[in-house]
Amino acid sequence: MTAQRISGVIIVAITLAGMLLTVTAASVISVNEALPSSGSIVYSINVEIFSDSACSRRLTSIDWGELSPGGTATKTIYIKNTGNKPLVLQGEADNWNPTEAKGPIVVGWNRENDSIDSGQTLQAVLTLSVSPTISGITDFSVDIVITGLDME
Repeated sequence: MTAQRISGVIIVAITLAGMLLTVTAASVISVNEALPSSGSIVYSINVEIFSDSACSRRLTSIDWGELSPGGTATKTIYIKNTGNKPLVLQGEADNWNPTEAKGPIVVGWNRENDSIDSGQTLQAVLTLSVSPTISGITDFSVDIVITGLDME
């Protein structure tokens, strides 16, 4: 009877240890597989940025969602030249938090050095790429700055 009780206790202990290891492993996997972003603030200089082609909703942040190492995400934006001169577009990612995110995470776009006439709206695509070897970063934020430079 004592042997049965001891083996029952051992079975319960092994079962609990297995459940604990499963929960711990699942937590580690979810942290390492997904990289949430807190969003990116979009700043503009001499142009305005919108989330819709009608230019009715100003864009002030981007939620990239959760990305896995090696993953990419794209966001379509609309850039409007509200001034009275043609401009050349330039963009940069700045104020990385944490600073170590710059490099393993890259933000790019398809409108670098394109010109935009006064009153014109251009569609642009921002792309965020995460290195497949990223480690130690579980959350990040970055400012995206889009500037319209005077062509003259």
